[in-house]
Amino acid sequence: MNKVSKRFINGLILLVPLAITVFVVTEVLNFTEIVLGKHFPVYYPGMGIVTVLLVIYLVGWLSSYWFMKRVISYGEWLLGKIPVVKFIYNSVKHLSTAVFESNNMFDHVVLVPFHQSRALGFVMAEVPAVLREKLGDDYVCVFVPWSLNMTSGTNLFVKKSDVIYLDISNESALQYMLTAGAVMPQRQMSTKSQEAGSAMRLADEVVAASKTQSARAAGEACEEAEPHGTPQR
Repeated sequence: MNKVSKRFINGLILLVPLAITVFVVTEVLNFTEIVLGKHFPVYYPGMGIVTVLLVIYLVGWLSSYWFMKRVISYGEWLLGKIPVVKFIYNSVKHLSTAVFESNNMFDHVVLVPFHQSRALGFVMAEVPAVLREKLGDDYVCVFVPWSLNMTSGTNLFVKKSDVIYLDISNESALQYMLTAGAVMPQRQMSTKSQEAGSAMRLADEVVAASKTQSARAAGEACEEAEPHGTPQR
């Protein structure tokens, strides 16, 4: 009975996202086709797909201008005043940002210490300068999302020596977290994460060697500056 339940749940996990995706895309395309068919004198099948793609591109293009940024900010402010709409919009926006901009927001997938255990997270682009002044260069910023809820998580500042780099893509790690471990992450074909970890460790070794050499040179300079004997009268 347990095997039957597990297989049924696995089937739901695989089919429900696919069904939702197909439903949303189909509804959007059907709506676009109906609108174009009624209001455009010249209509060809498939214009809905082209129109949707053009609208998405134009919105992204216009959003890069100052005026449109102000309009979008004002629209988001209005949506933030509606309780239910605010929750849905913010959740979908944060999730979309995490999924579609994962390659820009995150550098690598890592394991970091977390409550006497290990947590899966993402190395952020860089540690903020105001924090790096206090922490030094031995820390990295790691974002640890919550499973089943990618709109929330926590930022951890972890020592580089405690970070374990994984050979897993950002998308694969996000799927693993979104499904609470039901979808197993796949190993990347490249060794990008391993190379990044090796490069970071090599950089740390170079910095440490440079500090040691500087301290040794300073010590030798002090010894040379000291008098070698007591002057005779």
